Amino acid sequence: MLDFLKSIFGQKKRQEPVHIGVETAPLSEEQLQVVSKTNIVMRPIQLITGSAQSVGRQRDHNEDTIFSLTTVLADWERDIPLGIYVIADGMGGHQSGEVASSIAARSVVNYLLNKLFTPILGLDHEGLTESIQEVMESSVREAHHAVQRYAPGGGTTLTTALVLGEQVTLAHVGDSRAYFIYPDGRMKAMTQDHSYVQRLLELGQITEKEAQNHPQRNVLYRALGQAEPFRPDISTYDFPQPGYLMLCSDGLWGFVPEIEIFRIINSNKNLAMACHQLVEAANAAGGPDNISVILVNLLS
Repeated sequence: MLDFLKSIFGQKKRQEPVHIGVETAPLSEEQLQVVSKTNIVMRPIQLITGSAQSVGRQRDHNEDTIFSLTTVLADWERDIPLGIYVIADGMGGHQSGEVASSIAARSVVNYLLNKLFTPILGLDHEGLTESIQEVMESSVREAHHAVQRYAPGGGTTLTTALVLGEQVTLAHVGDSRAYFIYPDGRMKAMTQDHSYVQRLLELGQITEKEAQNHPQRNVLYRALGQAEPFRPDISTYDFPQPGYLMLCSDGLWGFVPEIEIFRIINSNKNLAMACHQLVEAANAAGGPDNISVILVNLLS
């Protein structure tokens, strides 16, 4: 089982610090400022998260669902941070949309927990027989069938991020988004919208400016709960270090400029407060849709 874990995470063996004749005393304010500017090695590896959600200013109910789970296994051998983050934006009208997003989020999380937790804890000597990407794809298909069964007529986007060690695997359907955000201000969309407007953009039939106000900007050609055939986008990346992972619904990215998103995140050391201010910015822009956001920072 240790060989199995090494093959997935490739983590270096932890080394404990040796203390010889060291006396401790509280740091002065000046010393704290100096320490805060140095690169501190975090053990165990830390996943820091924040999340926020709003119904918006123009909707009477919420069709978004978010899920955020962060944990870590740290022992004599290695640190294994684990995070599961989900945003689902339902569609299909009152009841159908909100039920579809909730069913999809709960289904994908239930599948991932059942499939991954036991092998990671080392209690299943047979280990994991599928790749992480295969597990992610199967989890989305499971959620897709659950939506068809329990929310017929409804549909939902689904963007899931699985953080294992220092890697993040994304599973994506629809037009919610996952971004990598870097300290120099770059925001890189790591998912591609499965929307009619995005297809027109790719074909060069409309401009970015025209896409922002296109009357069919919310029309999707791929979503959970819709007709077959169905295939999610699956991809694996190194977690940006330094940097952030952001998952959000189109209620945020469609109405708050990237430069403002970065400014808010960069000006807040607390990710929960940053998420709250991002939601407030979307509401200040009119809040025409439900708004959901999750921020994740990996410190190692």
